[in-house]
Amino acid sequence: MQFDTSTPIWVQLVADFSRRMATGTWAAGARVPGVRELAVDVGVNPNTVQRALAELERAGLCRSERTAGRYVTDDEDRLDRLRIELVGDAADDFIRRARGLGMGRAQVQELLEERWNDHDGDDRA
Repeated sequence: MQFDTSTPIWVQLVADFSRRMATGTWAAGARVPGVRELAVDVGVNPNTVQRALAELERAGLCRSERTAGRYVTDDEDRLDRLRIELVGDAADDFIRRARGLGMGRAQVQELLEERWNDHDGDDRA
């Protein structure tokens, strides 16, 4: 994983792990890989991974079971809210960029409609 030096690594891990949950890479109710395994996979200190997972627990996206590890929440409403948050963040970034390029609302809406239609039938649609 490539890290941005302007943002703490644990914050970037929270974002990455959240995306894994939102996309179903880590399915609702599934066991989250262990701290050491994740640390090796992403190439960081286990304490950094632990901090990210603790934040996800605090946010209600996973839970710990004393001897069995961590599990992704099985609260589909919470996962839906996560998806909405992630798409909202992407939309905010897109709007800032479009405005920075001098595009108006009508142009952006037309562009989005064209692109959305281009992706009809994609798994992402």
